[in-house]
Amino acid sequence: MAAAAAAAAAILELDPSHERAGRVIDNIVRLERRIFPKHESLARYIHDELKRRNSGLIYMASSGVAGGDGDEVVGYAMYTCPTSLCASITKLAVKESCRRQGHGEALLAAAVERCRRRRVQRVSLHVDPARTAAVALYRKAGFQVDATVVGYYAPQRDAYRMYMDL
Repeated sequence: MAAAAAAAAAILELDPSHERAGRVIDNIVRLERRIFPKHESLARYIHDELKRRNSGLIYMASSGVAGGDGDEVVGYAMYTCPTSLCASITKLAVKESCRRQGHGEALLAAAVERCRRRRVQRVSLHVDPARTAAVALYRKAGFQVDATVVGYYAPQRDAYRMYMDL
């Protein structure tokens, strides 16, 4: 829990007008390309996603990580709150070398909290059942499997739709 508390202190909301925003987005695009298959990556669409109303992006810079210099993004989460009833966490990723240190848990909690502040009633997300560490993280945070969405990512590659009532 100490790792999650330490990580939570370093979570920042992306401000597109800030001078550092371009570097942060470039770091996120590089992470997207390394972590997700091309057809699941937001790398090509991230600028469009950030322009969407009621969307947000939070990130953790390496300055919040032991030995980090502050310039590299070690994890991020994107969320959208299109209605007062439901929000979606559309992305959650942590750099491979920084996993299992509480960063994903802290980012998830921060994204849920931002949705809670908007008085959203339910937060949902989709996850590949084969990503067992991610499924375990979401369950630990209180998310439940609502359904299996057949062919969500690709033919023969399903997703769990998970939710948490706030």
